[in-house]
Amino acid sequence: MTKTVLITGVSSGIGLAQARLFLEKGYAVYGVDKSAKPDLSGDFHFLQVDLTSDLAALYDFIAEVDILCNTAGILDAYKPLLETTDQELEGLFAVNFFATAKITRHYLAQMVKKQSGIIINMCSIASFLAGGGGVAYTSSKHALAGFTRQLALDYAKEGIQVFGIAPGAVKTAMTAADFEPGGLADWVASETPIGRWSEPAEIAELTGFLASGKAQSMQGEIVKIDGGWSLK
Repeated sequence: MTKTVLITGVSSGIGLAQARLFLEKGYAVYGVDKSAKPDLSGDFHFLQVDLTSDLAALYDFIAEVDILCNTAGILDAYKPLLETTDQELEGLFAVNFFATAKITRHYLAQMVKKQSGIIINMCSIASFLAGGGGVAYTSSKHALAGFTRQLALDYAKEGIQVFGIAPGAVKTAMTAADFEPGGLADWVASETPIGRWSEPAEIAELTGFLASGKAQSMQGEIVKIDGGWSLK
């Protein structure tokens, strides 16, 4: 039977790379994004939806999934607390944390009934360190790390495999501003031990392994893939 994968944030960056990898491996891929449908062929199904809105349309779009990739996320321009409004703080948590928690809760219920399922949350090095974003982003990714670990502990005996991925600097549409003149791209590359930014396809390859069913003994791990940034 063809396995089904749901990917949030599928239209660009890491989500798009994940979709391409799963399609190449013969999975049925269901993707959602606030942006327009990406150019993908094969067994691909798309729903344009704002994850901070009513999610009923998403649950009608795909009833059950074998693998859930909570990839969607937004940045906060590295703003410290005194420059961050209540609206900005709540809006970022709505995408980076609460949407993931709500979507996971919905699909987890049917995974538990089947005693099978894999959940992969897109954490960040900001789940471990300060400086990967501003106060809202760093706080949301710390919260997501805690959510991932607790979920893994609570449902391991139900056959649910739960993992996190913690990228460092990745070249995506979300980080495009860093590559503009005067941006942070060159400095980040020089400060990264491998001397470059990571590519979305590299994150997708890690996703593919975690989704393979072969990583059960890594239950609850949040795997850093940051070019050695956190070694410093």
